[in-house]
Amino acid sequence: MADIVIPSPLSGHRAKCKLLVLGSISSHIEILLDQFRSLNIEHVSPFSLSRQEISRRAVLAVHEVHLLARMRLWFFSRKPDAGFVLSDFPATLLQAKVFDEWMESRDEAINAVVLGESPRGDLVDYYCALGLVTKVCVPSSL
Repeated sequence: MADIVIPSPLSGHRAKCKLLVLGSISSHIEILLDQFRSLNIEHVSPFSLSRQEISRRAVLAVHEVHLLARMRLWFFSRKPDAGFVLSDFPATLLQAKVFDEWMESRDEAINAVVLGESPRGDLVDYYCALGLVTKVCVPSSL
């Protein structure tokens, strides 16, 4: 398992970084997200997209097909090669495989998968097999 060390300040080459967060967001991951926000790297989750739809008074559906449709719309409407931190998605092995197909269709790749608190074991195993699982190391100076 590789480490992501959070430098202070983060260097510009991370602006196109693509990360997945599996499980609940811990304090270490929150620090990571704050650092990426300072670089204007988008943090996306199905919950945040749903909140946007609520503010537009859209009808929400929680079925997996609708969730995949919502996430697909976000994915293909963003600028090609733009960096992002994605949390709460993929939440199932099916979603992970569909997301991988989307990434492949744009010739993109996830840089790392960060484990939060209580991630799903099948997702951890899937991304470990791909060599993408990493841990976050936060310097004590932050």
